[in-house]
Amino acid sequence: MKNRWATSRYEGGAGTIAPAARPAQCVVAMTVRVLVVDDQQPFRDVARVVVESTDGFEITGEVDSGNAAVQLARSLKPDLILMDVNLPDMSGTIATRKIVDADPRVVVLLVSTYEESDYASQAAECGAAGYISKSVFSPTRLADAWTAAGKNGQTG
Repeated sequence: MKNRWATSRYEGGAGTIAPAARPAQCVVAMTVRVLVVDDQQPFRDVARVVVESTDGFEITGEVDSGNAAVQLARSLKPDLILMDVNLPDMSGTIATRKIVDADPRVVVLLVSTYEESDYASQAAECGAAGYISKSVFSPTRLADAWTAAGKNGQTG
């Protein structure tokens, strides 16, 4: 059986042969839409840079409270929420539980200044997919956490 994409075409020159180009409609790129929830503007700024520096991820919204996160999650339907643990109006764990109960497909990652060992169990208890300490938050950790949540290459 011949693979229709394996055909080659002659490019000329010194006998070079290059694979035929795939039609553009065969390339599908999934973008992970991210909502950032943190009451500290400096961390929201850092999170935006990290998300925008991670291939396949984009910011869809930013909020500074748990109530706003619950409301915005309903309207924006993000794929991933980066949720601070300590928020002024309700804890990030309570907001996570409300969001995940309303939309089980959304992935929530808790973020805070605490060490990962301190919050890993709380993340699981509230329905979050994981926890990342702000001190190690990076494009690699973001992509790894998305993959660990079983969503690599998938959205919605």
